[in-house]
Amino acid sequence: MNFSELFRLSGLLGRFSPDGKCLASCVQYRLVIRDANTLQILQLYTCLDQIQYIEWSSDSLFVLCAMYKRGIVQVWSLEQPEWHCKIDEGSAGLVASCWSPDGRHILNTTEFHLRITVWSLCTKSVSYIKYPKACQQGIAFTKDGRYMALAERRDCKDFISLFVCSDWQLLRHFDTETQDLFGIEWAPNGCVLAVWDTCLEYKILLYSLDGRLLSTYRAYEWSLGIKSIAWSPSSQFLAIGSYDEKVRILNHVTWKKITEFEHPAIITNPKTIVYKEVEKSPSVETERLSFPPSALASSLFSTQSKYDISEVPVSLQCVKPVADKANPKIGIGMLAFSPDNCFLATKNDNIPNAVWIWDIQKLKLSVVLEQLCAVQCFQWDPRQPRLAVCTGNGKVYLWSPAGCVAVQVPVEGDFQILSLCWHSSGDSLALLSKDNFCVCYLEREEA
Repeated sequence: MNFSELFRLSGLLGRFSPDGKCLASCVQYRLVIRDANTLQILQLYTCLDQIQYIEWSSDSLFVLCAMYKRGIVQVWSLEQPEWHCKIDEGSAGLVASCWSPDGRHILNTTEFHLRITVWSLCTKSVSYIKYPKACQQGIAFTKDGRYMALAERRDCKDFISLFVCSDWQLLRHFDTETQDLFGIEWAPNGCVLAVWDTCLEYKILLYSLDGRLLSTYRAYEWSLGIKSIAWSPSSQFLAIGSYDEKVRILNHVTWKKITEFEHPAIITNPKTIVYKEVEKSPSVETERLSFPPSALASSLFSTQSKYDISEVPVSLQCVKPVADKANPKIGIGMLAFSPDNCFLATKNDNIPNAVWIWDIQKLKLSVVLEQLCAVQCFQWDPRQPRLAVCTGNGKVYLWSPAGCVAVQVPVEGDFQILSLCWHSSGDSLALLSKDNFCVCYLEREEA
């Protein structure tokens, strides 16, 4: 495993291009495009204000930079660096911006969710979509890029509109049986749309492409409901994470629950492997070191981590949620399927230091990773069942069915990894902190 040097970064804005050739990063109002392998700077673009969001077009030819405070989006071309595009929403303001799947249209959501403006880079035409709903996840595209679902709110009722992305024509429009719709997400095969309600109402609805209600699922009533959902890559399973600290798995044939995964604070099953992170201070002969300490010396003094396999029963560290605040730290806040559909990784927010890995073929808990610090982010390798985890310190953690490893990033100074993203090949990983980032290069057989 090799690491690059540190590069400056702001706003955790670092993204590999979809084709894997480039890496975009932001430093205040500058957009830096690097070669993903050599990290040489290919292009440098200067925006009108501090960048708050970036997104690659699907063909990796353009980068969108949104400056929400100014209500401006700037688009830069990699093929023609002298070409540029500026979209100013003016007094309408801007709260969200994204690419359409064809990479030639930009969808801007104005302040107060008054409308969505669709800007065409090819024809310079503009079209408007009214009544978008102000919710966590209100726009969803099918994986093949043909259709867009949009959550709408009009006359105090929730609706879904389905659009054809090629010409933005309305395909279907139907109301949903939700009190206060919170999010929508397509199954990867584009056949089913999951719609879920506010956390005050446990309800998830599954609609077909022609607007038919296929099924409704409710696990319980009169308590905080759904917190997160994830489709399996094969579209066979829908995982629903709830505030009651359970994940329920629905199947794609009957849309009934096939199992539920509990997240207790004490692990008792002897077949579950619990990897516990432990710190070990390296023994160093201080006479040999040159003072003042060099970079080598400072890395020698830093505590190293390794994993021990704990004997069950194991008690995990719990955090009591603050009852009188919104969005309590309880329930399943993160969940993600591995690319081969074999594993599901989850995090229970009131046991913040643990990652749970479930075997989907056997429908049972396989592994728990118990970290020393709270888990900030985890993400699966896009090519194989290998999970990368970061916990806000200078280490990156990798798990695969073969085992588990903790690696200290060999850099000077304080480097606290808050987020990470995989390269599309799975051969490298961008590690992002508040002010810096570096790239970790992996061998194919590692971990």
